[in-house]
Amino acid sequence: MTDFSKILDKAKELEAKMKESQERIKNITSEGVSGSDSVKVILNGDSEIVKIELSDEILKEDKNIIEDLIVAAHNNARKNLKSKTSEEISKATGGFGIPGFKWPL
Repeated sequence: MTDFSKILDKAKELEAKMKESQERIKNITSEGVSGSDSVKVILNGDSEIVKIELSDEILKEDKNIIEDLIVAAHNNARKNLKSKTSEEISKATGGFGIPGFKWPL
């Protein structure tokens, strides 16, 4: 029966590490850029936009171009955030993959 208790202890340990990891993920920021760094979008760990920076030069462009560059920078930031989040989860689990577990990004 001690094997079962060891499994439970490991599960509790993993749960605690995952909770710590989730708290650290909330503090992560990710920057995405587009248009030769003329548009920057910064996201927090919850995938919320914290800031958008537009260069003075880009403001001279057509509205549709600016909108497309904002979308591209946001997508770039999300991709970077997903990578950072995966790294953090991997640290918490010691590289042990959890089948079916996906962070909601």
